[in-house]
Amino acid sequence: MAQSYKSLKEQFVSDLSGGSIWEINWVTAVAPAAVLLWSALQSRRDFFSKYGYAAFLTDFLLNVGAILAATTIYSSAPIALNVFLVLPAISLYLSPKFSRTRAKKPSQPTTFKKEYGTHLGEGNLQSLSERPFITHYRGSMMAVTCVAILAVDFRVFPRRFAKVETWGTSLMDMGVGSFVFSAGLISARPILKARAAGKTSSVGASLKSALRHSLPLLVLGLIRLYSVKGLDYAEHVSEYGVHWNFFFTLALLPPSVALVQALPQTPFSVHLIALLISCAFQVALDFTSLKAWILTAPRVDLLSQNREGLLSFFGYLGIFLVGQAIGLDVLPQKRHTPSVIVSSLRIKFPTLTRLFLWSVWFSLLLFLASWYRTLGLQVSRRLANLPYVLWVSAFNCAQLALFCAVETLMFPGTYSGADHGITSRKCKQATSLVLGAFNRNGLAIFLLANLLTGLVNLSMDTLAANKIRATMTLLIYVSTLTIVATTLHLYGISIKF
Repeated sequence: MAQSYKSLKEQFVSDLSGGSIWEINWVTAVAPAAVLLWSALQSRRDFFSKYGYAAFLTDFLLNVGAILAATTIYSSAPIALNVFLVLPAISLYLSPKFSRTRAKKPSQPTTFKKEYGTHLGEGNLQSLSERPFITHYRGSMMAVTCVAILAVDFRVFPRRFAKVETWGTSLMDMGVGSFVFSAGLISARPILKARAAGKTSSVGASLKSALRHSLPLLVLGLIRLYSVKGLDYAEHVSEYGVHWNFFFTLALLPPSVALVQALPQTPFSVHLIALLISCAFQVALDFTSLKAWILTAPRVDLLSQNREGLLSFFGYLGIFLVGQAIGLDVLPQKRHTPSVIVSSLRIKFPTLTRLFLWSVWFSLLLFLASWYRTLGLQVSRRLANLPYVLWVSAFNCAQLALFCAVETLMFPGTYSGADHGITSRKCKQATSLVLGAFNRNGLAIFLLANLLTGLVNLSMDTLAANKIRATMTLLIYVSTLTIVATTLHLYGISIKF
């Protein structure tokens, strides 16, 4: 890559100040709005039960294409795009229900399973795939992330959506935090399974298992480091540092969380630990020279060269633990829990209400941290400070609540099957195949998205691409990701790291 072009690329993503939180909320609201329309088509017209090419194309355009449109051609009118998605959904919801299954024999309950492939067999009700709204949330989050990491290199992607330099909020800043939050959410599943089986493991055993999970991520981080340096690829040093990258941050999370698992594993206790870690880091930033060192110190050694990546880890650890706390609360479908207090709260407050309350709680904390009459703190993804942790937590709880509201409205009684198999089929019928595919192999698709992003940037001048060429390139890119993800999903292939 020519030095002049590399400098232009770096300047294109540097010194940005972001946009408003409300605009980010409207842009990302397209994801649950698209799922609302998908759910209306499925629940009222049974549109996706016979999953052919038309169903796949519709699924793709709604759940991936709408996200691409929201971040590019509709970036200045996200409210209009939301209206275009919600109005047909309302119309379908108010119309008489039609189902293809009326003409089918009752002795063939596995039609949907055959249409989707072998991976739709009977599964454990504790698995993530058995909570459609969580699958939709995670799949949509992955789709937004994959769109943004390439779109940011084109002028069709507004600069206010790209990562800010130091202070402020942007769509991509939220994307990074949401990725970590989502990972924390799903990390609650093995804890719940072990608890249900009555199994306990020592800190040493948990740490050993965590290190095994970290090793592939560490290798991916090293591969990215050497490829970026070897190809002289454009990089934004103040994002993580000279050598650090996001894969190293992900690799550090499992062993760090394993050390925390010696403490009580309840939603309240885990979220409290997350807040304590984030508050302690904020105190260190405000009452020592740490903040000034991170933002202004010369890069003279390995530590100072990678200070952003190393120290922002404390914020990402807090986000991961908040996600885990929410997972411990909403993943179980059964009412039984080891704690009498938690069990009574589950009976009194349904999942949707609890998610709403979590969102209000973190929003209130964010307001108190940011209000000029209290702490007056600004959000900083670069520091991963306390307001950033609270913003990411409030946003993701609200997103989960929206997806849960869609499921509750469109597919009532999903978990009230007479037996395990009926409930499983109901859950599958309420789940988008495309979003399920992005959810199933999220990290592998994220890695592929990074590889394709590098390939596109090395093969064309993204800064010179006009709106039409940029949009077509992005459409081919997200189509490739969707086809790969869906193919893996249909063949029952799960790529684990």
